[in-house]
Amino acid sequence: KGAVLTGLTSFWLDHFAAGIVADHRITTDVDAFPSVLAPHAEALRGRSMLCRRADVIGLECVARGYLAGSGWAEYQRSGTVCGIRLPDVMAQSAELDEPLFTPATKAASGHDENISFQQAADLVGADLAERLRDVTLRLYGVAREHAGSRGIILADTKFEFGFIDSELTLIDEVLTPDSSRFWPADEYRPGRSQASYDKQYVRDWLLRQDWDKTPPGPQLPDEVVIRTRERYVTAYQRLTGLAFADWS
Repeated sequence: KGAVLTGLTSFWLDHFAAGIVADHRITTDVDAFPSVLAPHAEALRGRSMLCRRADVIGLECVARGYLAGSGWAEYQRSGTVCGIRLPDVMAQSAELDEPLFTPATKAASGHDENISFQQAADLVGADLAERLRDVTLRLYGVAREHAGSRGIILADTKFEFGFIDSELTLIDEVLTPDSSRFWPADEYRPGRSQASYDKQYVRDWLLRQDWDKTPPGPQLPDEVVIRTRERYVTAYQRLTGLAFADWS
């Protein structure tokens, strides 16, 4: 899992993010890491990234192109997503007329909380909130176009940002199966939950368990781990066009 997340993040930063926003990556080459890490080089290889320290902005910046996840749950209750009114009688997994920026608070523990754009502006200031919305939707747009060319629907994704030397900077993982919903385009059918190349398989298994979401969670069976790994590797290979075995 760590290797897929690192490999995909590196791929997106290499090919798509550079013309839109700075990022915090220094290198994924373990041999260029500080010498104090040399004894751990093989454990770190392929699944770690040396980054610049950032002052983190306390928002999760979510872009949604389809009605799924917490957005679908809110829509069923109120007809809105993060306070944005949507048309009546939309189906689960339906494509939105245009992508939405739906921020969330970053929780130190527990779950993040979806908030409105105005609440985000109150937290970080109107100018920064507007800039985050613009960059988030631009990143989502180019990534969605690329994913579509590879037969994958990028339903939604989450970005995090910070400041490094006063410059807005993309940080953390980028467009991975942990932070995004990836659906096979040839299996897409509105009105239901979708097959996916992300952690939804784990979510669905957990929902079937007698667990009140109080940590620690139940141990995942080997079959769930194997099936999830298959989905993550498929996402990597289809999105990058590269063999996962060659990533290091």
